[in-house]
Amino acid sequence: MTAPESSLALIERAQAGDREALEALIERYRPRLVRWASGRLPSSARHLAETQDLVQETLLRAFRKIGGIEIRGEGALQAYLRQALLNRIRMEIRRVRRRPADLPLEHDVEETGPSAVEQAIGRQALEAYECALDALRPQDRELVVARVEFGLSNDEIARAFGKPSANAARMALQRALLRLTAELKLP
Repeated sequence: MTAPESSLALIERAQAGDREALEALIERYRPRLVRWASGRLPSSARHLAETQDLVQETLLRAFRKIGGIEIRGEGALQAYLRQALLNRIRMEIRRVRRRPADLPLEHDVEETGPSAVEQAIGRQALEAYECALDALRPQDRELVVARVEFGLSNDEIARAFGKPSANAARMALQRALLRLTAELKLP
């Protein structure tokens, strides 16, 4: 069995006009971004835009400009796409706040509570996590996001970040998580 082609190699092929490479990139990053974005779009905005739609739109917009994207490492594309998606989510939230939907109320609709992420860690903890994440060095931030938000394994992290082994990825991730913990001021 051959190892999957690196994102950098796929980007180079896509920039040269290879449609299959572009489709492979979209298929590689779509599930990761959907997982990361789930729960980040507030319930008040979910009726106007589905998370899957926002991810698809973000990927299409980002890869439409594939020729002008300069990626310097395996984890850089993931960080670029995550930031583009976060910007798209923020834009959707602003849009909803400016012009709320004018929909009739339905009586048999279940009440939607906080998002899955908000339920798991609470809104204040989520804000503290985001602030602590922003304070990290880019490489540490990308490692934490890869594990915590995208759920990548040590093997996947090793491939994505050019680490020589899964164990090297685990150790780098552990150091990044310790720095995150220090930023959060946790015991």
